[in-house]
Amino acid sequence: MAAMTTPQTQEVLDAFIVGAGPIGLACGIEAEQRKLSYVIADKGCLVNSLYNYPYNMTFFSTSDRLEIGDVPFISHGNKPNRAEALEYYRRVASSWKLKLRLYEKVLTIQDDSEHYLITTDRGTYKAGAIVIATGFYDLPYLLNVPGEELPKVKHYYDEPHPYYDQNIVVVGAANSGVDVALETFRKGAHVTMVLRESEISASVKYWVKPDIENRIKEGSIKAFFESHITGIREREVDLITPEGTLTIQNDFVLAMTGYQPDFDFLTSTGIELNDNAIKSPVYDTETHETNQHDVYLAGVICGGLQTNKWFIENSREHAVKIFETIKRRLV
Repeated sequence: MAAMTTPQTQEVLDAFIVGAGPIGLACGIEAEQRKLSYVIADKGCLVNSLYNYPYNMTFFSTSDRLEIGDVPFISHGNKPNRAEALEYYRRVASSWKLKLRLYEKVLTIQDDSEHYLITTDRGTYKAGAIVIATGFYDLPYLLNVPGEELPKVKHYYDEPHPYYDQNIVVVGAANSGVDVALETFRKGAHVTMVLRESEISASVKYWVKPDIENRIKEGSIKAFFESHITGIREREVDLITPEGTLTIQNDFVLAMTGYQPDFDFLTSTGIELNDNAIKSPVYDTETHETNQHDVYLAGVICGGLQTNKWFIENSREHAVKIFETIKRRLV
């Protein structure tokens, strides 16, 4: 792929795609197939969310269900790992010569009645349509306690080695928290789980749930249920538990509390959110157009806070619906 420079005077693009994850790439492929002009902008690297997955992560889905653009996804096992996925989506981007603007953050999107004016931290663009495929992995749910800003507090987990022989607190009773607790424990960390819930989540993978429950039962991993952190310091963490307040020694806090979409970005473009518990964006399920004319949503962002509704494998079709609509309107 040739590097692209931001032009000073631009044509009006047919579409400006926000987000270079798998679904953003799928949108670019649909634009290429229809010979539409476009760019794909992302504030991070290619498939940035996948890049931030744990190093040893394996997908739940088989490789064929993650394919886009008719590019075969071959993995060593039935289910690919993070490294194989990164290699695959690099190959997709190169094969289709997708027009990428990586490490370019979209700041504002404005409607001037004739087209959309997009301002990024590197320049400006004009486009007839906007496609937002930003996912949800960039904004973690915060603990909102004193000390959360310390470097020892991590909202993303990469690998277990740095936590060998360290006192770590893992926050979260769902799959991410359980996986982190087990992996770091098995690599020599001294693990304490702090859980608001009264038990390990029923949604935890069925082959993992007995493992974590047995480790807690035997005392290999400590767990405080119906508890939460109230303060974090360099070498300690304060907790409130059913038995009262407690201070424990601590070197790292791994807050596996989940992530949320950037609702502020959506509303700043004029997209309405439904007044429901999941704050789902308003859009037409046939075209994926929002209440804003020619502004579309693709991928997991469509689910609002229901981040377990849309995945790569069941939202690839969003790109097809969107670009069929855009192409039809241009004819």
